[in-house]
Amino acid sequence: MNRRDFLRKTTAAAAAGVSFPYFIPSGVLAAPGRLGPNDRIKVGFIGCGGRAGHLMFTEKLSDNADVVALADCFMPRCDEKAAKLPKGDQIKKYGNYQEMLEKEKLDAVFVPTTTHARALIVIHAMQAGLDVYAEKPLTLTIEEGQVLRQAVRRYKRILQVGTQQRSIPINAWASQQLREGAIGRITEVIACNFLAPEIWKPQPEQPKPAGLDWDQWCNQTELRPYHRDLHFGWSRWRDYDGGGMSWGVSGWGTHALDQVQCVLGTDDTGPVEIWPDGPDDQGFMKVTMRYENGTLLKCHGPRRKPELHDLGAIFIGEKGKVEIVRGDFFCDPPDLLKGGPKRQDSNIPGEVVEHIRNFFDCMRTRKKPNADVETAHRSNTVCHLFNICRELNRKLKWDPKAEEFIGDEEANKLRSRPRRKGYELPEMAV
Repeated sequence: MNRRDFLRKTTAAAAAGVSFPYFIPSGVLAAPGRLGPNDRIKVGFIGCGGRAGHLMFTEKLSDNADVVALADCFMPRCDEKAAKLPKGDQIKKYGNYQEMLEKEKLDAVFVPTTTHARALIVIHAMQAGLDVYAEKPLTLTIEEGQVLRQAVRRYKRILQVGTQQRSIPINAWASQQLREGAIGRITEVIACNFLAPEIWKPQPEQPKPAGLDWDQWCNQTELRPYHRDLHFGWSRWRDYDGGGMSWGVSGWGTHALDQVQCVLGTDDTGPVEIWPDGPDDQGFMKVTMRYENGTLLKCHGPRRKPELHDLGAIFIGEKGKVEIVRGDFFCDPPDLLKGGPKRQDSNIPGEVVEHIRNFFDCMRTRKKPNADVETAHRSNTVCHLFNICRELNRKLKWDPKAEEFIGDEEANKLRSRPRRKGYELPEMAV
């Protein structure tokens, strides 16, 4: 199905490592001086898997920065990436990211790790005086987003999150047109019915690959027996992600639901009610959310598995409807939006260039980046609300100001999770 079919058919469907204690030496806590316009930025990577490779090699990172250090609890990945980088034999490699933060004189780190490890690593990097580009989804729980927000304020760091549709020019322009009333009041938004995470069932232990610190990989979660499906298929499982296998709630769903938040202008708030809306034609529970102004967000379909270029939503207003997808938009009637930046293909090398450039620009100016911590936390919260509603299978009332469920102790417990000793979130008084 192409994107124009999606617009037409969706509208019809709408009716239907060893656990180590945290330690950062006092000498690295001072904030670095402001970068000049021509200064080369010294970057480290924490997490050197597939996404790290995309960021390193296809997004013109070298236009502004030099990768000088790599850290991964699976050391073969550091070796693999260093071998492909300029002056790879001079790049420092670490199996323990804490050691990299202590020893290297960096300006920033990129954190394309597993979701369950990301929040704590980002906090440690900020405590070390570094700016951070963190991949999406930013958090595993609502609590993690709240603590990250406090950390950004306390340490006065730049944190850019990898929801790059915020920086794709055509997406940003179309979103602004709708926020400014191009289709009148938005009454309804249709997004895909993204998949929930699965529950891991115990499996016999398998031999660990050489060079893997499994304790560090497990991070906040239970130290389970090693299994390849955990190590390399982590985004399927609830303990490690909110449904990250491409078409899951916090996988591609993060991009689509962030696009919704962007258009609705709700970067500092969120829905007030969430309820299950019956199964789709394949038995997966649909979810509807209501914002305070009455706008309904219907995560109903028509498909559970969109293509990457379909990521976005259909916005239905008083004057018509607009589908905003990744790098493009479509209108009904066709002349609702005129002009705007050039359309662009999605999922191609260079797609994230503008987003990374915005990060580096903000490192120099200290201005808020396009996908700052509050924006990312609120969009991630929509994903978490989606999953919690499905898990409890009942209507929930959410107070976006207090960030708590109203009169629902069981739901409120799901805002956070127990963390393994040695991987606790730090106390974060601002």
